[in-house]
Amino acid sequence: MVRWLTKRIHLRKQRLLAIGITVVLIFVLVTLLAPWIAPYDPVNYMGGGRLEPPSASHLMGVDNLGRDVLSRIIYGGRIALIVAVSSVLISLSLGSLIGWISGYYGGLLDRTLSLLMDSLYSFPSMILAIIMVAMLGPNLLNMIISIAVVYIPSFFRVVRGQVLQLKSQEFVEAAHALGAADLRIVLLHIAPNTINSMMAVSSFCIADAILTEAALSFLGFGLPPPTPDWGFDINTGQKFLLSGKWWLITFPGLMIVLLSLGFGLIGEGISDLLNPKRKRKLA
Repeated sequence: MVRWLTKRIHLRKQRLLAIGITVVLIFVLVTLLAPWIAPYDPVNYMGGGRLEPPSASHLMGVDNLGRDVLSRIIYGGRIALIVAVSSVLISLSLGSLIGWISGYYGGLLDRTLSLLMDSLYSFPSMILAIIMVAMLGPNLLNMIISIAVVYIPSFFRVVRGQVLQLKSQEFVEAAHALGAADLRIVLLHIAPNTINSMMAVSSFCIADAILTEAALSFLGFGLPPPTPDWGFDINTGQKFLLSGKWWLITFPGLMIVLLSLGFGLIGEGISDLLNPKRKRKLA
């Protein structure tokens, strides 16, 4: 009975991971093939009737300028994916590097870096991102940098905690006894054992970064119009919601939720499959 339940749990977690990967791959393929599958130009085409509801010729309706909502959604996915993935890659690289150094050497360096990261972590992520992009200016690179700063402490905390546990393990002490240099120990013995946690955190951070990017665009800190962007289109569409033009915000909002959910399922699946502690509990 226990083995049957364990097998069912593993199958469920693998199914969640598969669903998440499928959802994300669909979004990636759609955005890559946007020039071929988008029915209209998302910026220059204004041939639709103003604020037309969904129809056979415009499956997701038309916005206030006569632009096809479906075409803008297809192209808008590019901005969300580029900003979210790029910012998290930067956060992962810097946060992990600082976490390895801080956890391995300890002492005053560790206390100083931990204090700095905790100070950043104490800020609400949305407010910190707004402050950063307001200081740097609203463009694609600055949005990526601003969101990347938000998630550096998340990777730092996870990696540092792992390093503090790993550096007292026997295989690390054996490497010290053999005269291995600190750089070799960190890169070859400690860093590979932190990858599992980093992978799970990365997926969750990407999911949150998608929401953060949409929120920045909604508040006017994103790319300038008429660039297709889900958050900006929701901001534009909310003005017409009370008059019954529901499609202007419904479809962009649905895309944000689905893409974030896809990365969230990937993170949950990776965390369950690769986390040794959870595996021991299931066994």
